[in-house]
Amino acid sequence: MAKQVKKNESFTYFDPSAADVLLAGDFTGWEQNPISLKKQKDGSWTASIPLDPGVHEYRFLVDGQWRDDEQCSAHKPNGFGTQNCVREVR
Repeated sequence: MAKQVKKNESFTYFDPSAADVLLAGDFTGWEQNPISLKKQKDGSWTASIPLDPGVHEYRFLVDGQWRDDEQCSAHKPNGFGTQNCVREVR
């Protein structure tokens, strides 16, 4: 059986006024090991991370507040009364 190869996936959040943007998801243990995004000159925050093929749930943590990925069209209810963003890696 062939080993599944991780694919680099780009995540972007736009908020020029944010001081800190983290990516948290099932691939980071959520808040256990979030990934810091880097602020770009245009006010967007970006990160590119390797993910296993499959379906992943995630959200952004912006200055300590949970935020959705506005570029994500797929969502799934979570246990907190809000929705997680869903990304499928092929």
